[in-house]
Amino acid sequence: MRSYGQYCSIARALDVVGDRWSLLIVRELLLQGPCRFTDLKNGLPGVAANLLSTRLKELEAAGLVTREDAPPPVATGLYSLSETGLALEPVLKALGLWGLRFMTEERPDDAFQAQWLAYAPAWFTTDTDPDGPPAVIQLVASDELAVIELRSGRIHTRLGRATDPDLVLDGPPRAVLGLLSGVIDLERAGRLGLSVHGRRELLTRLRPVAQDRAPTRHERRP
Repeated sequence: MRSYGQYCSIARALDVVGDRWSLLIVRELLLQGPCRFTDLKNGLPGVAANLLSTRLKELEAAGLVTREDAPPPVATGLYSLSETGLALEPVLKALGLWGLRFMTEERPDDAFQAQWLAYAPAWFTTDTDPDGPPAVIQLVASDELAVIELRSGRIHTRLGRATDPDLVLDGPPRAVLGLLSGVIDLERAGRLGLSVHGRRELLTRLRPVAQDRAPTRHERRP
């Protein structure tokens, strides 16, 4: 494994997870849980099979990933995060929150998957009315489906379709995720193609975590 050769914790961390695809492999294992090789490849559009195999071996050698042979009928290797790998979750959350400022542009060739639609509300929003009644929000973006469930002051997300949602947000990923993460407002999301059906007031319960952070030096205005 290549090294920066520096006695610095940041450099040492990048020695382990700084290569291309490494942190995204960790992301997928956080979101999906134990995965077969094919599950990981499907969750990482654009990665070559030989490169994914190399990265998995490197992460396993570094103690971030474990591999176990699953019993029949699966009968294949399952990759999971070790305790050291799981400890990267707050790092990925912080990195994702920081990266929201770069989400204003949706490129035509950007891949998009349901699990990315599901994790964003859980990681990047809070419930402003923790004592409020339970509510269900259906998300639809590029034919990918996810559900937000508000209950007991917590935000739960899952893939799939809700039986009887209180609110439905349907539109391109840039509009759906942009609105939920606070990158854009409802008016702009509508111009981007977002349709909203049901109890719009539920949107006020979802406060983007990005709104709670202090602006950076470059974001402050004189």
